Formats: sequence, structure tokens, C-alpha cells
Amino acid sequence: MRFLISGGGTGGHIFPAVSIANALRQRQPDCEILFVGANGRMEMERVPEAGYNIVGLDIQGLERRKVLRNIRIIYNFLRSRRKARQIVRSFRPDVAIGVGGYVSAAAMSAAAALGVPVVLQEQNSFAGVTNRFLAKKASKICVAYDGMERFFDKGKIVKTGNPVRQNIIAPDIDRQAAYDYFRLERDKKTILVVGGSLGAKTINDSIARHIDKLLQTDCQIVWQTGKNYFAAIKAKISEQGIKFTTDSANPVYAKRMFVSDFISQMDYAYNVADLVISRAGASSVSELCLLGKPAILVPSPNVAENHQYHNAMALVAKNAALLVEDAEAVDNLLPQALQIVADDSRLRELSANIRQLALPNSAQAIAEVILAQIENKK
Repeated sequence: MRFLISGGGTGGHIFPAVSIANALRQRQPDCEILFVGANGRMEMERVPEAGYNIVGLDIQGLERRKVLRNIRIIYNFLRSRRKARQIVRSFRPDVAIGVGGYVSAAAMSAAAALGVPVVLQEQNSFAGVTNRFLAKKASKICVAYDGMERFFDKGKIVKTGNPVRQNIIAPDIDRQAAYDYFRLERDKKTILVVGGSLGAKTINDSIARHIDKLLQTDCQIVWQTGKNYFAAIKAKISEQGIKFTTDSANPVYAKRMFVSDFISQMDYAYNVADLVISRAGASSVSELCLLGKPAILVPSPNVAENHQYHNAMALVAKNAALLVEDAEAVDNLLPQALQIVADDSRLRELSANIRQLALPNSAQAIAEVILAQIENKK
């Protein structure tokens, strides 16, 4: 069996794609898998790191405010689609899988034109432009939220959920080891702050502005600033007279604080967290649901179709998370977090409600949908 998988540009597309590939390989150890990505984008590094082959297309997404530049982009898209047809003819996949991102538009269009069954995976509650464009060409569309018939043919929809990192849901995590890793105390409430690998300015600014309020409580914090903001946040902490307890450059430790540009041990971070402050990307939301973590979501306003807001509202509507608008985050986010984390009853309610929305074994469910397309061809 051969499978062609395409999508990328961000980790939100790459990680589900790799998870699906892993699930297919578990089911069919002898299968061949080829990724198609965009040259110069992160998938060209991350996919080989995961052990899979990838070929790149010279393709970019449309820039909605730059009409003249889009003429060149459209030309590159048409050229990339021709190259994608060559790739499909050469590789001869049994099924093509698109996980979003503009590169999948070229690859999936080529596959469909050559008679290859196409399966799409839509991570968000508001479908992306690429998957909406490809929907008529798809045999099945795997989704994570209810109500997706607003965008897709109801008969094609399969609710599978979003794949998540398997290491974060490992049942055998040593909780004391997790607290020791961050040099925190087990008997104190812990707030986990994450804003993506690059960071979220408003989230960081709120924590930095109100850090004195945090230290007046009995709470502690695990804080991923993102690489774009770490140096500035470290300086702001020092300016407030907070002394670091080690000479480590990154991460840094202070009284009841762990601060780093990136947290590699997210299984530990989730394990110690009583409350999570996060953006509302699809993968993050799915992880929070599976782990049953109370959360305050701050949707990024800088994403297509404002999809993070829609992801967050799908939880808020079921009393499964709280939402703070990005424009209000600097003033309100940390004060609200301190209020919630001190309310055990509210934490239990949020945890119970968000856990009910979890869809476990999503990658395996998607793999089953993909394999079924081969059976349907026989």
C-alpha cells in the first residue's frame, strides 16, 4: 500500500500529518508513505526528523492584501500542481491525505484528477480555505467538531477528533519527578502558560505586568514564553527585583517560577498544571480535552478565518473552558486566572466538562477511514 500525505506551513498541520502516518504504519508496517510539502517551510525539516520521505513544491499561500504579488503566487501554484501530478504518477498512491495548508491544495487536486481517492482532515471548528476548496474532490472528511456540515457534505463527514502527541497522555508519569523537573512544590497550585513555539505577546505581557500579584498568592507558574519573547521577559522579571535561583541562561528559575522559551517536557508541564493558559489552536485544544485540564483560552487574532476564536467558543458554549479576548488579555488574563485557580469547585467543573469533549485514538480512527477507501476501490 502507498499513501501520499500533504499539508504543512505550521506545526498545527504537520503534527497531525505525522501522527496519521504513524497510525498507518502501525496498521500496515510494509506500507510506503510519501509527504509533499512546501519548500522553505518547517515540514521540510520536521517530516524527515520523524522518519518519512518528503518532496517539496515551490508554492506559497495567497496574500489577501497584495493583489499584484498574488499573480506570481497563482503562477507558482499552477506550476506546482503540474509537479504534483508528476509526483502522483510516479509514486502511484492508493490514497492521498490532505491535512490543510496551501501545499495540500496542489497535491490533493493532482491526486483527485488522476483518480486517487482523497481523504481530508480538518482540525478546526471553522474549516480552512484549502479544505473548503478541496471538499468536492474528497471521498471522506475527518473532523473534530460538531456542526461541520456548514462547510462539507454531511455524507462525507466522519468525526474522528484531532491526533495529539502520544507522550503527553502517558499514564505512567512520575508526578513528583515532574515537580522536581520544574523545581516547584507539589502542595502549591500551578498555572501553566503556553503561547505556541514562537510565543504570544499579549499573554506574555499580562503575566509580566501582574507577576507581583502572582507572588502575593501561594501559586506557582510554569511559563513558556516562546523564542521571540524570552529575552525581553527575562529582563522584565529582573527589573521587578525577582532574583533567579540558578545561573542557567535558559530556562531560568525563580521563586515559584519556571520560565523558558520552549518546554520540551510537555508531559511534565501538563501533569503539574492545575490551570492552563493557552492559545486555541486545534492541537492544543484537543490535548486539553484529552487531559481534562481546566483552561483559559486566548484566541490569536492573527489566524485565517479567526478559527481559534471558533475553536474556543466550541468549548465555552459547553462550559468547558473560559475565553479572554486577545485585546483584553494584558489587563485581565492573569487576574482572572488567579481567581479561577483558587476556586477548587470551578476547577473540578471545568475539568469534568472539557474531558467529556475528548476524542481519544483519533489518529487510529483516521487511519481506519483511509484504509476503508482502499477496500471501497476493490
